[in-house]
Amino acid sequence: MDVRPALATAAHALAAEGLVTAFGHVSVRLDAGRVAITPAVPLGSVRPDDDFPVVPLDATELPAGIPKEAWIHLAILRARPEVDAVCRAQPETVTAITAAGVPIRPLHGQGSFVGDVVPVFTDPRLVRDPERAGRLAATLGRADALVMRGNGAITTGATPGEAVARMWVLEASARLNAVAASAGTPEPLSIEEQEAWRTTSTELLGRIWSHLSAQHG
Repeated sequence: MDVRPALATAAHALAAEGLVTAFGHVSVRLDAGRVAITPAVPLGSVRPDDDFPVVPLDATELPAGIPKEAWIHLAILRARPEVDAVCRAQPETVTAITAAGVPIRPLHGQGSFVGDVVPVFTDPRLVRDPERAGRLAATLGRADALVMRGNGAITTGATPGEAVARMWVLEASARLNAVAASAGTPEPLSIEEQEAWRTTSTELLGRIWSHLSAQHG
């Protein structure tokens, strides 16, 4: 299967939506032992006929031309066999409200797609080694999204498009939390309400991805 068009469209959508600038990457599991990832270039410049590096899931060294934070993708995909795609971006509102100590909670239905409280990896340094990537994956746990304090965010999905759609939702949820926190005390959806919304996640994230890819594909 040629995953290049899907990765290129994911890259373009992230750049066009302002979720990345010069840095960011998206990966997809090819099979039980290999991962394809966007090259170490600004995602807005990625093209479907580019060379998308393929990395062994059990790699102990990274090949040339691959993002140096690819360790994040490998650690998550090893720990989460049900996850097939990982998105790494720098959503600004997510970063800002986390720095202010405001948790990202689901204030609207789609916010349920990133969890009851989005976990935070508190180490703000670049994740360029397997040990730190392993700690990040452990902090993510079974969640679908994670904030990297002072360093962006991670989302997961069944496809690159779903992971990107979830990143879009994460930033939208952060904006709502920022506005609500400035106006009063945010009241998140109940666990029961969140669970009802999460049953629609595949369908609605698919619709969001259709919207994003139609605009930016």
